[in-house]
Amino acid sequence: MINKNEAGWNFDNSYAHLPKSFFTSLNPTPVRSPKLIILNDPLARSLGLNVQALQSDDSVAVFAGNQIPEGAFPLAQAYAGHQFGHFNMLGDGRAHLIGEQITPQGDRFDIQLKGSGRTPYSRGGDGRAALGPMLREYIISEAMHALGIPTTRSLAVVTTGEPVFRETELQGAILTRVAASHMRVATFQYVANWRTVEELRNLADYTINRHYSDIEADENRYLSLLQEMMKRQAALIAKWQHVGFIHGVMNTDNMTISGETIDYGPCAFMDVYDPDTVFSSIDRQGRYAYGNQPYIGGWNLARFAETLLPLLHENEEQAIELAQAAISDYNAIYQSSWLTGMRAKLGIFNEEPDDASLIESLLNMMQKYRADFTNTFRALTFDKLEDTELNGTPEMAEWYELWQARLGRQQESKSSSHQLMRNSNPAVIPRNHRVEEALEAAVKQGDYSVMERLLDVLSRPYEHTTVQEEYCTPPEPSDRPYRTFCGT
Repeated sequence: MINKNEAGWNFDNSYAHLPKSFFTSLNPTPVRSPKLIILNDPLARSLGLNVQALQSDDSVAVFAGNQIPEGAFPLAQAYAGHQFGHFNMLGDGRAHLIGEQITPQGDRFDIQLKGSGRTPYSRGGDGRAALGPMLREYIISEAMHALGIPTTRSLAVVTTGEPVFRETELQGAILTRVAASHMRVATFQYVANWRTVEELRNLADYTINRHYSDIEADENRYLSLLQEMMKRQAALIAKWQHVGFIHGVMNTDNMTISGETIDYGPCAFMDVYDPDTVFSSIDRQGRYAYGNQPYIGGWNLARFAETLLPLLHENEEQAIELAQAAISDYNAIYQSSWLTGMRAKLGIFNEEPDDASLIESLLNMMQKYRADFTNTFRALTFDKLEDTELNGTPEMAEWYELWQARLGRQQESKSSSHQLMRNSNPAVIPRNHRVEEALEAAVKQGDYSVMERLLDVLSRPYEHTTVQEEYCTPPEPSDRPYRTFCGT
């Protein structure tokens, strides 16, 4: 055992107090020779952890699952959900929830090891993970955090000293993931399908207490849970759309109850604007394409609503009516979140009926002329149309005039609009070619400096400095589309 006062671990295990059918208690599988590759110092400090102590051999052993810190209660969570529309029994097949860290401020965060060995939910898998995908999740999740998008975060990555076998032999690694919680729509689907109504009520009450405590006194708090969760998801997906993020695998097991982005396997950021953009190698039908993400969000929420039916009303028909009425509000809630963010990207503070048309006209032009999504808004922010593919086109000249007139009809000054745009349009995103460059240097050459420089730039996406310039460049044209894989 490690004394918690050395590293600063301060564990509670509230999830372990739920019915035992919700999880399996077991320790991670020890590895041969763990080595710390990267530690997230700012995140560690915010969790109340001692950065220096976390670099010790004992702490590296904790990140590898070789030692269990004092107060921890390792477990693997059960869940079952829709993957590409098909229902499956799932669960933590290669992850262990170590415990819930209570910060000095009294906040609670799950600490999970990913790639830490087989569990009863592994479905034939080896329970392990490769270094490249774990570093990829570290990079993307930290970039998302810097962009202001709710997300799970990455505390550390260690190599295991053991190979994992996929198409080839790869270095094994374990990621320490931090989350508000790891409860998912699929957690509710598992309980609703195979457990009792009373256990479902236990899960819902626990969720409300942990994430939605302000609705505990509501007349129908389970309906309020659905409504509030819907608002968080609509806002989250709108934020994805605002920066061109494509999750890639929006299965119900990848929609968190807390409203955080989770799982960074086949995700990527869009360069050229195209709503049909798909990066995932397994999404052959485009189910999770950029333009489909808002609709899939609504589909997943409908599955969540179905799980709550026994709690919404004792009469099934009335329960269905309540659920349908709530879900029918999703599109309007999402559209409002999306419009608010898009207005900000164009320096617009107030609302006018034609704003949606103005925004859609710009996006249609971007698609027609294959304009880079991030760089177009960046150019508009600094009034440098010459830096866009739209420059010189008659459509852009007409649109620009309408946009300027729109800005002139609001009380805020031009400098205020410019500052709003600076704060809403990132200079840099984790460009796919830059991420791949960093991963190749790290995995194939053991050179982590490329990744460290990338992480540093991505940590300040709204600074708009000259240092960021080289990271703003889109990839060279290629006949082969960029593809991502479910490696995490």
